[in-house]
Amino acid sequence: MHICHVNLATGFSGGEQQTLQLIKEQIRLGYTLSVVANPKSPFAQKAASLGCRMYLTQHFLFNHSAEITRQCQVIHVHEGRAIYWAWIQSKRFGCPYIVTRRIDNPLKDRWLLKKCYTDASATIGLSTAIVDCIHTKVPSQHPYKIPSSPVIYPVSDSQVSTIRTKFAGKFLVIHAGNLLHHKGFDVTIEAARLLEQQASNIHIAILGDGKLRAELESQAQGLTNISFMGKQLNMGDWFEAADLQIHPSYTEGLGSVILEGMKAGLPVVATRAGGIPDIIDHGINGELIPVGSSKQLAEAIARISQDSNLQKQYISAGQEKMNLFDISHTAKQYEAIYNSL
Repeated sequence: MHICHVNLATGFSGGEQQTLQLIKEQIRLGYTLSVVANPKSPFAQKAASLGCRMYLTQHFLFNHSAEITRQCQVIHVHEGRAIYWAWIQSKRFGCPYIVTRRIDNPLKDRWLLKKCYTDASATIGLSTAIVDCIHTKVPSQHPYKIPSSPVIYPVSDSQVSTIRTKFAGKFLVIHAGNLLHHKGFDVTIEAARLLEQQASNIHIAILGDGKLRAELESQAQGLTNISFMGKQLNMGDWFEAADLQIHPSYTEGLGSVILEGMKAGLPVVATRAGGIPDIIDHGINGELIPVGSSKQLAEAIARISQDSNLQKQYISAGQEKMNLFDISHTAKQYEAIYNSL
C-alpha cells in the first residue's frame, strides 16, 4: 500500500510526533510512504531519516505534480495547511484524500476550508469532541474517531537519578506542554499557591517554553514549590522520575502528553475538557476536574500524594486503558479506511 502523508507545520509538537508514530508503524507493516513536508520543520528531517520519499514545500500552493501521488492509494492530511495542498493535488491529479483533525477548536467559517472538508473522502477526529466539531460544521461528513497513540521515549537512568536528586524528598508533579494560555498553566500556579502552606512535600515542575513564560513566572513569583524547567527533550526521564502528571487545559483536542505520561506509568489529573474524557475515566484510571478550578486541582494533587494505593490503582488502570490507544491498533483502523476508498 502506498500512502502520501502531508504535514506542513514549521514546528514540531504533538501532531508531528503522532504523524511520525503512524509513519513508523506503517513502515513496519511494509507500506510505501511519500511525505510532503515543510523544509524548515524538524518533522521533515525525521521523516527523511526513516527512508520516506520526501517532497518539500513551504506553502500549500506550491510543489504539485502527478509524480507525487501517481501510485498512491490516498493522501493523508495531518495538519491545517496541509488540507489545502491535498485538495489542490486531488483536484489536479485525481488522488483522494482523508483528513485527521487534532484540535477541538470550531472550524472557521471560510468557504474554502469547508469545501476542503466536504470534498475529503473521509475525515477523522482524535476524540469525540473533535468528531462533533467536524460534523457540526460539515454535516455531510460522518467522521471516524481514531485517537492518537502514545509516543514511548527512551529513559536514561543517570538522568532520572539527577532529576530525583534535584527534587529529593518531594512528591514530584509535572505539567508539560507549550506555554500557551489554553494549556492552563495559570491554573497550575494558583494550585501551587494553595498547596504551599498545606503540603510542603509537593513540588511542581513546569516542563515547556513559550511566549507566556515571563508572564507565568511573574504570576508564580514568591512561590517556592514550583519550578520552570524549560523545554525538555528527555521526556522519558521526567515521566520516570515524576510521581504525578497534571494537565488542566481549558481546551484540548485529545492530549497526547497525557497518553505519554499514562503509558509511562504515571497517575494523571486533568480537566474535563475537549477529548480528555476519552482518555481518563474519572476515579478509575485518573481524575477529572472542572476547567479552571485551581482549588480542585490542588485538592486532587494533595489527596493522591497521600494515598499510595490510589496511585497504584490509577497506574494499573491507566496501563490497561492504553491498550485501546496502541499504535498497532490505531494503524489498523486507518488501514480499514484506506481500503474502503
